[in-house]
Amino acid sequence: MKTFNSILAFQKEFDTHEKCVKHLELSRWNGTPCCPFCASIGVHRFPNGKTFKCRDCRKKFSVTVGTIYENTKIPLTKWYLAQYILCVHSKGISSLQLAGWLDVTQKTAWFLNHRIREMLTAKKPELLNGIVEVDETYVGGKEANKHQHKKSKQRGYDKKTMVIGAVQRGGTVRVKVMPQTNTEQIEKFIGETIQPKSNMVTDEHAAYNRVHLNYEHDRINHGNKEYVRGNVHTNTIEGYWSLLKRQIVGIHHSVSPQHLQRYCNESAYRYNSKDLTQDERFAETLANCEGRLKYRWLINKPLHETK
Repeated sequence: MKTFNSILAFQKEFDTHEKCVKHLELSRWNGTPCCPFCASIGVHRFPNGKTFKCRDCRKKFSVTVGTIYENTKIPLTKWYLAQYILCVHSKGISSLQLAGWLDVTQKTAWFLNHRIREMLTAKKPELLNGIVEVDETYVGGKEANKHQHKKSKQRGYDKKTMVIGAVQRGGTVRVKVMPQTNTEQIEKFIGETIQPKSNMVTDEHAAYNRVHLNYEHDRINHGNKEYVRGNVHTNTIEGYWSLLKRQIVGIHHSVSPQHLQRYCNESAYRYNSKDLTQDERFAETLANCEGRLKYRWLINKPLHETK
């Protein structure tokens, strides 16, 4: 993919829907159309150039079928621009601001943002290894800033949503919203995220008491004002938490627990791709366009099903 030195240059390159379709075909199929239903390459292209028919399963399709763009009424020019903007901005962009830039409603921009966040989600991430820092944080607005009917009757962290994260020193970060803040859920996250026998560094939280069975485990005792002991610290993951919270508070101001995981995925993607150029980020995001996210799924999906 060619390099762009500005958003204006990007817009000039993809200024028509047809140019975007041609680029999407090349990115998705590399010149050989493939049926999204049966994966056959025995495909006939209709004279209009936009529609295909599989000679094996006999189904018709376009290049957007089976992708995040399927059945969209928004031209790909706006889709491409929205993706590029999210890749360029260091902390993301609000749906209100994106709506103004794309000349769409705020609701449409909100839906666009969430579907693009699906593209930023790692499908099959590798297990972290080496020295891995694990920590948890809590995300949620201040009670004083909420309407009376939304204020919680609970105290402390119960009013907020727990997020657990693991970062490999010199590597990538993995983040997950915890629907239930108990030891079993935390141990499950660790088992699904970190390679056994790795060197895990945590604070003194009781949920990490049993991880020594599968990992080399070092603790740092924040309660005793201990923050660094040689190579034992959780400064890397705590630095990431500050990035995540600046994104949420500074750009979006507040997010609901139902959608928090996608905002975390977006933040993790930026951290993990910090060594890529903005053009490489866009190309990587576009290559991850397979899958669907319908609006009714988005607004009705409960927290425990969020991936």
